[in-house]
Amino acid sequence: MTLMATIGLIGSGHIGSAVAGLAVAAGYDVVLSNSRGPETLKELVSDLGPRARAATPAEAAAAGDLVVLTIPFKAHRNVPVEPLAGKTVIDTNNYYPDRDGLFPEIEDGTTTVSALIQQHLPTSYVVKAFNNIFFQHLASLRRPAGALDRSAIAIAGDDANAKTAVTEFLDRIGYDTVDVGPLSEDWRFRVDTPAYGVPYGDGRKEFWASHPDPANAEQLRSLLAAAIEDPGVRAGEVPEGYDHASGMVRPTGR
Repeated sequence: MTLMATIGLIGSGHIGSAVAGLAVAAGYDVVLSNSRGPETLKELVSDLGPRARAATPAEAAAAGDLVVLTIPFKAHRNVPVEPLAGKTVIDTNNYYPDRDGLFPEIEDGTTTVSALIQQHLPTSYVVKAFNNIFFQHLASLRRPAGALDRSAIAIAGDDANAKTAVTEFLDRIGYDTVDVGPLSEDWRFRVDTPAYGVPYGDGRKEFWASHPDPANAEQLRSLLAAAIEDPGVRAGEVPEGYDHASGMVRPTGR
């Protein structure tokens, strides 16, 4: 993927808009789309400038050398399959049962959000990213390569080349990368885990008194390693030190 590559966005809400802004600032062209039609994106396109244009989801998928999928998870089966064939797709989705309805295979740990999206897009290369960071933090924490206060973004994926492409993209928009492993490991930075939201924000500092913002790669790795795959929150079996509000397990020995 060259610097002048095009980034397609299926979904242009908070995260999609933030990613688009970072991409334009880094020299990429962006093609935006949503479920309501290109005409509803005129203001965002105007704000982003001449490198941005609006299209339908299928057109954005076809135009993108790299495509960002950032829609409610419940709508993932509506994503066009054919125009994404052979392409790397960044999945930003989180599973919220109250919004998305129940997916038993996620509830029981049989699979993960991104693994289901990969099933829907069998000819694409899905890489999980951006799902654990608040859109305003994403827009404000970018830093040049080598900066001491540069933040890291977690990724997961089954294809090494796709993860390399996403790592390159993240580097160009201002972030280091922590590779968590295959899509089956994307639960390590889902909702209600230590790496979800907290490392990039100002709250919950009682858990990481020495943790400065932004979250560098070493700090993010420690949070990912602390994740509990099934903390038993739904069953009422909460592990010692688990905080419902932050999704964090209080670290020991700090």
